[in-house]
Amino acid sequence: MSNFIIIVSDEHNPFYSEPYGHHHVKTPNLNRLAKNGVVYDAAYCPSPLCMPSRSSFLSGYRVHETQVYSNCNIGLNTSLPSIGHSLKKQNVFSIFIGKCDAYAPASELGFNRVFRAWDRKIPGDTNHRRNPLSIREEAFKRAYGYGIKEEAVYPDIKCIDEAITWLNTEAKLLTLPWVLIVNIGSPHFPHFTTEEFWNMYSDAEDLPLFDKNTESAQHPYSIALRKHFQTEKFSEEQIRGLRRGYFACISFLDNQVGRIMSAINSNGLKNNTNIAYTSDHGEMLGKFGMWWKCSMYEDSIRIPLIISGPDFPKGKRIKTPVDLHDLRATIFDLTGTVQPPKWYGVSLKKIPEYDKSRIIFSEYHGHGTPGSSFMIRKNEWKYIWYYNAPPQLFNLKYDPFELNNLANSKIEILNELDTELRKICSPEIENQRAENFINNQLHSLKYQSLCPI
Repeated sequence: MSNFIIIVSDEHNPFYSEPYGHHHVKTPNLNRLAKNGVVYDAAYCPSPLCMPSRSSFLSGYRVHETQVYSNCNIGLNTSLPSIGHSLKKQNVFSIFIGKCDAYAPASELGFNRVFRAWDRKIPGDTNHRRNPLSIREEAFKRAYGYGIKEEAVYPDIKCIDEAITWLNTEAKLLTLPWVLIVNIGSPHFPHFTTEEFWNMYSDAEDLPLFDKNTESAQHPYSIALRKHFQTEKFSEEQIRGLRRGYFACISFLDNQVGRIMSAINSNGLKNNTNIAYTSDHGEMLGKFGMWWKCSMYEDSIRIPLIISGPDFPKGKRIKTPVDLHDLRATIFDLTGTVQPPKWYGVSLKKIPEYDKSRIIFSEYHGHGTPGSSFMIRKNEWKYIWYYNAPPQLFNLKYDPFELNNLANSKIEILNELDTELRKICSPEIENQRAENFINNQLHSLKYQSLCPI
């Protein structure tokens, strides 16, 4: 049995880091973690939105089962089981720090210690109407959210401080195995940071490689998301600034990961403690003219996942698709406990280097789109089902940027993956269930006044 530290960032597209091949964004600590551990090259989130993804990770269930469809927390099932409850029953000490943003407050999820919990206040995000599509009025003002603001990083620094304090004091005294989950807000929008990190990218005001004129950008759901967030009002100067700020925020979070790694070493925990870095979802960062998350494209649903420690080999890369459910299952494996039988996921220690048959599933039901979307990843193939919109099929081996939709030419593969999707759920039924649930939320919020058109 060993201990496990998990650092969860918010909205980190893995392609913007050194371990995943970006040589301009500076992440020396993530690179060091990768060289001393395992990099998962195809890791996915359960849903490309904060509350659905985090709730799924913490509860063990898929999003359509939790019914945490959006960032609105009205009418949610707060009695769902959690990692904390399950670990406590099996005598594993657990600590939760920072952003929770889940179906229940962090204090109610069974953890032995909770520090600096950020729980989304009721009602949460109320702008999630799907039919007709809601527009975020004045969302274009988000384009001004970048630059130097020293105080913006304080909440994350304080979360890391709490983690280090706990490692310096209580961790060494425990005889039971323990799990520490540390959540930080970077590099989530807005992309404000300190002068130190902002100045690291003075020559990095670049533009996305693929804009809204590409084929994938013309999909109805891509158009809907741009409309919802008013992203076509962003100027070239703002796009360059937002991307520079995002790079700076990533280097800042990398610095915080390094602080945790140093604390492990200084407290003699290296030989019995594993450390993982991941995120709740990605960030489009202007690709196809889209920003933030909410889409099924790789930049939105892919996440970084790097693990180092005594239970993992050094310098290895895993090509098999995995997700956050697998990371959660690993918690139980490393601590010598048993994951509840109905929970999803397989310990990452048990996943082979390249399993061509493994299925990964993700789903989205929230704001910015007229209906639900579902993703199936198998081998190099990726299938996206959309409610009332054309499906997409990509071969990620030959088309990693998702520029060429093969849905009309690879019918056999599309049908095969659609069959795999329907083994998990009926997309039509789940779309309607989500629609009903969201409408009930909006009704309870006196929808007309709180969710303006």
